[in-house]
Amino acid sequence: MRGPHNIWRLIRTGATLERAGAMNVVLDAFEAPRALRILARAFSVPFKLLGYRGDPSLEPAPRALTALGPAYIKFGQILSTRPDVVGDELALQLRVLQDKLPPFSIEAAKREVERELGRPVDEIFSEFSEPVAAASIAQVHKARIASTGEEVAVKVLRPGIEKAFYKDVDAFYFAARLIELGAPGSRRLRPMEVIEHFDGVVRGELDLRLESASASEFAANTENDEGFQLPEIKWNYSARRVMTLGWADGVPMGDNAAIDAAGHDRTQLGNRVLQLFLNHALRDGFFHADMHQGNLKVAANGDIIAYDFGIMGYIDEYTRRVYAEILYGFIRRDYKRVAKVHFEAGYVPADKDVEEFARALRAVGEPIFGMNATQISMARLLTYLFEVTERFGMETRTELIHLQRTMVVVEGVARSLNPNINIWEVASPIVTSYISKSIGPQAVITDFGKTAMILARFGPRLPDLVESALLRQSNPPAAPRPPQKRWYVLSGIAGAGITAVLIALIDALT
Repeated sequence: MRGPHNIWRLIRTGATLERAGAMNVVLDAFEAPRALRILARAFSVPFKLLGYRGDPSLEPAPRALTALGPAYIKFGQILSTRPDVVGDELALQLRVLQDKLPPFSIEAAKREVERELGRPVDEIFSEFSEPVAAASIAQVHKARIASTGEEVAVKVLRPGIEKAFYKDVDAFYFAARLIELGAPGSRRLRPMEVIEHFDGVVRGELDLRLESASASEFAANTENDEGFQLPEIKWNYSARRVMTLGWADGVPMGDNAAIDAAGHDRTQLGNRVLQLFLNHALRDGFFHADMHQGNLKVAANGDIIAYDFGIMGYIDEYTRRVYAEILYGFIRRDYKRVAKVHFEAGYVPADKDVEEFARALRAVGEPIFGMNATQISMARLLTYLFEVTERFGMETRTELIHLQRTMVVVEGVARSLNPNINIWEVASPIVTSYISKSIGPQAVITDFGKTAMILARFGPRLPDLVESALLRQSNPPAAPRPPQKRWYVLSGIAGAGITAVLIALIDALT
């Protein structure tokens, strides 16, 4: 239902920002130009009273975003980790979107638990607390398993969250289509594909069985990671709308005063959270893609505890190598190699000039070195990088959206712990280690071994496949007859559909 009715949703978005007093706050945070300010006010002020009122006890920006719905809240959660982009004051205001949203009643939560697990709550849990944390899609209760006495966290989806989310995303799809039609130059960013990707990710959050499976896989990958913990999933007490996992005791990552009072070294924590993320992304290709402060704690022994596994990222081995080479090139300030990697991976069209692209990348990378994080305006850096990629026709890589987004969030978390952190210095040992293992003689031998295993698996079929290919080459099919005029359009549509299916099958097989 991505029709014009969504115009109303977009108008109410502006009206809600205006009514909550957040319009100027948002425009100021992003240093919006005067023309955009005039346009925004022209569309929002006449409809101000039609905007959602929101919770008056909240600050303007979180008040507007919580009133608008879960998709907007997710956006605010990302901005809360970027004080360098939106300013310290707004970032602090948006922190409430991480785990301090208004909860729904404990009675509604118990009904959901009983419906999903098929047993009375009092029979499963000897204790079941009021909500201890409430986020955009679910809330958490502290409980005790009746049969074992173990303390656990019980995550329950908000009633009606699926319908609310689909309404938000429907409007996003409509806005993306308007952007593509009204600004053809934006098509290289593939806004529709970006929204489709976001849609798929959050739909996964709406099935807690998938989150439980992700948590289990993540735990298996990271069980030997020093200074890192994950709570254990309790499969017998989990279902589609309910997930139970071990209780994580620790200091919230966003509370610097409590971290200092507990005697933890914030500089080390900032370095470790960034290095853990890079290890998971490069080594495993499977990483926590929602690592904001609300999903992290510091245990009494100094370990970092991660939870909330609804959004996980995956990148294949080839893409990991490309990403690592790009990072490695920036760390070594080898912009020529970074440029070549972009061309080799097909990220930049082959008809562009490699030398010119390398110079443009140098202009992006050089300001970073020799400076600490407080001296770098990430907003200006990202703006310039956007201009560079637009100039060279680089398209948005939807498979890297999670990686890019999480890198921004994790850097924000690390910076909140240590404002003077230098991301390149901290990242260097992890990226260098990965490069040495994945690009070199050892990697070549490993790749040959994997190729041999695949060939061995398909060995019995190879003669038939080769024979079929030779027969098709020696006996090409006859040219098809021109279709009847009245069926021409329908045939073209059917052919396009079949072609798309075949391409999808080929992609899946390869």
